[in-house]
Amino acid sequence: MTEAVTYTARALGFAHGPTPVLRGLDLEFGPGLFHAVVGPNGSGKSTLLDLLAGFKSPSSGSVLINGAPVSEVRPAAMARLTALVPQGFDCNFPFTVRATVLMGRHPHIPRFSRPSDADMAAVSSAMEATDVAHLASRTLAELSGGERQRTVVARALAQATPGLLLDEPTSSMDIRHGLAVMAELGRLARQDGRTVVAVLHDLNLAATCCDRIVMLAHGAVHTQGSPDATLTPETIRAVFGVRALVSRSGSGPMTIAYDPKDHA
Repeated sequence: MTEAVTYTARALGFAHGPTPVLRGLDLEFGPGLFHAVVGPNGSGKSTLLDLLAGFKSPSSGSVLINGAPVSEVRPAAMARLTALVPQGFDCNFPFTVRATVLMGRHPHIPRFSRPSDADMAAVSSAMEATDVAHLASRTLAELSGGERQRTVVARALAQATPGLLLDEPTSSMDIRHGLAVMAELGRLARQDGRTVVAVLHDLNLAATCCDRIVMLAHGAVHTQGSPDATLTPETIRAVFGVRALVSRSGSGPMTIAYDPKDHA
């Protein structure tokens, strides 16, 4: 892994034609923390990740990585700094799990060279971390949605970048695997000093596993800070339009319960 990375958004805006998606975002995502981006459908969460990764260009403002405009970072260099886990992954080709995870090593393998022992060790480690090692020889088409999602996360881990951007990384996983993946992402942030940014819909998962929350609403930052400061009944009501009961038992994790009859 190379140096730590910090992603910065300055007065960031993005629009699809005349339709604004994001407006006036001032954000910083730094190393050593597990950041969550939450908000309703259509609030611009996935677009924000694409902008941080350099896959989209801002309509206004700027995105910086370690102080340099993302647009000025060469793709090969960016691939050694940032790994992106998208919401979906095309599995129309008969790639095995091992071959898919090995794709994460391509930024580190010299042209016309074969993967080194270190590359294959990184692949094995990533597959073990996401519990897909026993599926290594199976094709993606043979996997369940959750198994496929763990494989794509493993590909990002094998890339060994200081920045990890993940769009709903656990949405198809069962509870055990979802918690295990979130724990591994938290470890990479807090112990290895990586910058981890995940779009999440599960506020309980964000409260339990993440250090910092950015809450978007209508394409703007509604609030940001610690889970305790941001995930309050008032903000949840204002942003998501539901009544929530937020509680904590002693030193245990925060829990959020919803009133199914109150979602106006």
